[in-house]
Amino acid sequence: MTSETDDVAVDATGGPEVSVATPLDVPGQPRLDLDRAIEALLFIADEPQSLVHLAAAVARPIAEVKASIARLRADYDGGAASGEPRTDAGEQAGGSGIRRAFELREVGGGWRFYARTEYDALITSAVLAQTSTKLSQAALETLAVIAYKQPISRSSIASIRAVNVDSVVRTLLGRGLITEVDTDEETGAILYGTTDLLLTNLGISSLDDLPPISPLLDGGQEGFDRDLV
Repeated sequence: MTSETDDVAVDATGGPEVSVATPLDVPGQPRLDLDRAIEALLFIADEPQSLVHLAAAVARPIAEVKASIARLRADYDGGAASGEPRTDAGEQAGGSGIRRAFELREVGGGWRFYARTEYDALITSAVLAQTSTKLSQAALETLAVIAYKQPISRSSIASIRAVNVDSVVRTLLGRGLITEVDTDEETGAILYGTTDLLLTNLGISSLDDLPPISPLLDGGQEGFDRDLV
């Protein structure tokens, strides 16, 4: 005769072990660490990621994801090294003491990596030094959309241009011609606007000096013009 425990795994605490496959369970390798998984998702994200979205991606409770974010932030700020807590204390790393050049910021209801502000001048200088001065036609068209429709989200720019604009927006950000000016209250999407560098390059003092764009477009594109402030 067999007992009930013959068919049910028992964990170290004596209770039944729940075996539920999640995105952190990859066949053929150890279970992914929650903190590293959140880190990887944030690393590739172009927009702030909400706790709900991250929790759904790793199939873990929101409270656990929130705790993971806190551990990552402390790690990047020079505190204890991040890593999902283990029952084996020997697997838990000690303090790293290294303040990273990047940080996690909560923006528009989500989380995203940013370089620390003290490196802004260095990054801008390096990017401008490595980038040619001539913009592509796609970049010029995207810049025009942002100049006339700002503040505007990346998805709205893509809708107007009917193409993916992710790489072009990154180029314009790197050139210092546009910047993140706000976030959409409903969606949390980043809103972009132009910088003073654009005005300098165009030789104008304000956006009010931009010419009306409708006469320059086929069919007038009714509704494209906006009141510039």
